[in-house]
Amino acid sequence: MENSKKTLLIKILKVTGITFIISLLIIVLLPIIFADTITEKVKVLANKNLEGELNFNDSELSFFKHFPSLTLTLNELNLNGSKPYKSKSLVSAKEISFGIDVWSVVFGNQTEIEEIYLEEAKINILVNRKGEANYNIYKSDSKDTTASSESASLKLENIQINNSQLVYNDKSTKILIEAKGFNYKGKGDLLESNFSLKTSAKIDSLSFTYDKSEYLKNKKVKADLITKINTNSLSFVFEKNDLIINKLPVEFTGAFDFLKNGYQMDFKLKTEDSNLDDLFTALPAEYVSWMNETKMKGKTSAFLTLKGKYIASENLSPELNFNIKVRDGYVKHTKAPYPVEDIFLNLDTKLPNLDINQLKIRLDSLYFDVNKNNLNAILISDGFGKKLTIDSKIKSKLDLKFVSDALQIPNFKLAGNLDADIVSKGNYNKDEKKFPVTKGKFELVNGLIQTAYYPKPIQNINVKANLDCPTGDYQNASFRLTPASFTFEGEPFNLNASFKNFDDITYDVKAKGTLNVAKIYKVFSQKGLDLDGSIKADVSLAGKQSDATNGKYGNLKNSGTLEVKNIRTHSEYLPLPFIIENGTFSFHQDKMHFNNFNGKYGESDISMNGNLQNVINFVLSDNQTLKGDFSFVSNHLNLNEFIPTITDEETENETPKTEVTGVIEIPKNIDLLLQAKATKTKYNDINIENLNGSLSIQNGELKLSNGTLGIIGATAKMNAVYRNEGSQKAYFDYKINASEFDIKRAYNEIKMFREIVTAAESAEGIVGLNYSIKGVLNNQMEPIMPSLEGNGTLSVKQVKMKGFKLLNVVSAKTENPDIKDPDISKVEIKSTIKNNLVTIERFKFKVAGFRLRFEGQTSLDGKLNLKMRIGLPPLGIIGIPIKVLGTQENPDIKLGRKSEDLEETEYVDGVTPINNPAPVNATPTNTTTPVPTIQNDSIKIKNDSIPKIAPAVPVEKTE
Repeated sequence: MENSKKTLLIKILKVTGITFIISLLIIVLLPIIFADTITEKVKVLANKNLEGELNFNDSELSFFKHFPSLTLTLNELNLNGSKPYKSKSLVSAKEISFGIDVWSVVFGNQTEIEEIYLEEAKINILVNRKGEANYNIYKSDSKDTTASSESASLKLENIQINNSQLVYNDKSTKILIEAKGFNYKGKGDLLESNFSLKTSAKIDSLSFTYDKSEYLKNKKVKADLITKINTNSLSFVFEKNDLIINKLPVEFTGAFDFLKNGYQMDFKLKTEDSNLDDLFTALPAEYVSWMNETKMKGKTSAFLTLKGKYIASENLSPELNFNIKVRDGYVKHTKAPYPVEDIFLNLDTKLPNLDINQLKIRLDSLYFDVNKNNLNAILISDGFGKKLTIDSKIKSKLDLKFVSDALQIPNFKLAGNLDADIVSKGNYNKDEKKFPVTKGKFELVNGLIQTAYYPKPIQNINVKANLDCPTGDYQNASFRLTPASFTFEGEPFNLNASFKNFDDITYDVKAKGTLNVAKIYKVFSQKGLDLDGSIKADVSLAGKQSDATNGKYGNLKNSGTLEVKNIRTHSEYLPLPFIIENGTFSFHQDKMHFNNFNGKYGESDISMNGNLQNVINFVLSDNQTLKGDFSFVSNHLNLNEFIPTITDEETENETPKTEVTGVIEIPKNIDLLLQAKATKTKYNDINIENLNGSLSIQNGELKLSNGTLGIIGATAKMNAVYRNEGSQKAYFDYKINASEFDIKRAYNEIKMFREIVTAAESAEGIVGLNYSIKGVLNNQMEPIMPSLEGNGTLSVKQVKMKGFKLLNVVSAKTENPDIKDPDISKVEIKSTIKNNLVTIERFKFKVAGFRLRFEGQTSLDGKLNLKMRIGLPPLGIIGIPIKVLGTQENPDIKLGRKSEDLEETEYVDGVTPINNPAPVNATPTNTTTPVPTIQNDSIKIKNDSIPKIAPAVPVEKTE
């Protein structure tokens, strides 16, 4: 019996030992035997299924890397993204490992990859403004669906990322996410069309920015997530997502679907019954750096939802809701003599369609107390801008120094006694001239504010303001500011203002002192104003709005001066800021005079003298027109800078690309007359010298009258009218008369001339142009070809045609060298433009005894239908008819007269596409002055049997 047991034990040990040895041999030998095979299969998989370029230093196969998985590891890997980011890295990693199904290696035709591990990776996800992303690298439309013994396949069930960095930069949604110390584990059958992805993530530092505003900065995050994904419909259901942002617990649920033309979303983010100090840990670090020395108590709950469709083409956006509550709040810094206590907040906001004009706010309570000083506020509002319903009560009696001391925010100080008592209830409607019933006062005595952004405070702040409207009508509303004063950098500024009867405003404004604008903005850390600018004011303005409207200027008492230096201003109509280097503005009655006004716009310099009329009325009303009369002088004027553009820094060739995004917009409430003079002007690639003319802006229309300019060494006269319709379309009417200009210089220096007058490449000599053209411009400031209408004359003064193949072929066939490279003089070519066609009237000229005649049509998208007659010597009675068909890129020359007319393309405003691409074979025709021409570099003669005198060729008698 004992021997039997001993024998059984020995057998078990032998089997176990043999199994162990075999397993060990498999673990050691299998990677050695199959290393090259598996590596090659993974390379085949990558090359076959990935768009991006993949590179790595070396590889290894082992069971020990992620035991018990058989793992292929690629070291120092880099994978570039898809278009338009093929030259930029999508993923780079110290190593990437693929967990491989062992049985698929030994017995299968395909090597199945079940797991992916990334170590110390940098993941860089980029999306440009058009929504084009760099992560579309997987070729999902491969036609080869059959398995191959030489291939590998993805059957992912697990993804793991360790100690990595993630950047998600989406310019289409203005979202930037940066994660450092990113650790991620995801499990699920990722290749199923419907699957649940269970993931956990840990991030040492997370930053979230939307539209350049930081909402999270360097926050620690832990997350456990369950997400249901449908890859067929591209929908995501966030079933259960528990987050901890620093110490704040957050629950996130929702859904996200990709639509054909946008997105549909339903997101819910909430934290309930959390500690007040946990909420503060989730805020940006610079706002709460003092938390370690601050004691906080109280409970808070917050709830955010974003629900609805985002479809830009239909102007649809989701609705945003946000609610926050704070109960029994208490904040006290260790150095503070008093706490901020009894903090109570209940705020609920709604923003339907993400439209600020539909904003709803319900602040049904805000209260806090500091050493028996308190603030109590209620605000309920619906609407924004021109329409608003409001019900508010604000009452405070605060010593701001108590509040500042209690919070002890580093490098931030407040002081002054604030006394406010405001009650307002009713409707504000600008069109109906309604104003809420209001009675309010606001008074700040001996105020002070100092921030970390500037070493000196704004001090001696005294403000006393009263707003009253007892009846709810515009005519009974009044606002008084008596006084508003402060001292900054030793310079005092005083303002007193009174406005009565908002229906017909009676104003009385007095301002005196110096505003160091740049430094004041620095106090509040306003970016974008980097000039040391100042405004020195000594102004007294008094009068009634109706007196200005009715021309009773004697009743106005407006006087004083404003001296301005190095101030930067912005306008919604211009893409760049305008810099006022210096200027003195003086007021007299309804006029504002400009004296020695100098400025810069981009690289352009501007000097102006003149006056504006109706200034006060224009400022106080929305429907008034600002009038003016100026002389305008510039040494260098770059008109290209006035066109709205965007620059996409993320492009495939690493070079930033600038694109025009709209037409130049002309304000409709401005009536100005400018006598303009510019020494050098640039528009597109055209350099203009000594531009002079009368420029008027009226009713949204820009008009140039009696303009003269120097271009390519010649003087031209022109008149022009320009009018925009919104930001995407504009109308123009342009007339030019240039008596003589060098055709060679025109071809070399003006792009649009090269594109339309292609025959001028080998021409030399003098021509004249008298042409008028009108049409529509698209949002790239380019003409919509079918919309163009025009007529005029191209006068050939003295031109030598070198290498003009049409005449050279005739010269060769007739063995008459005198026709080759002819001199052409005193020829007028008349043409009209309509419905995308240039119709050339018949014109004649002589070359070495030959009498040539041209007429016909060309289309603005490059098609040709030209007719030519070559009258043979001595009198041209007998002639050879030739027709030129095809396109400018590929003309087709045949003998004969008859041909079909080119098809017209009629422009229908609002129907014809404004960005209609040209056909593949068409020559670009981006021009406003089309001139008839015949392509000179690829002409073919299909019938090459033309003899010296060709009796077999169709001939015609001269008319």
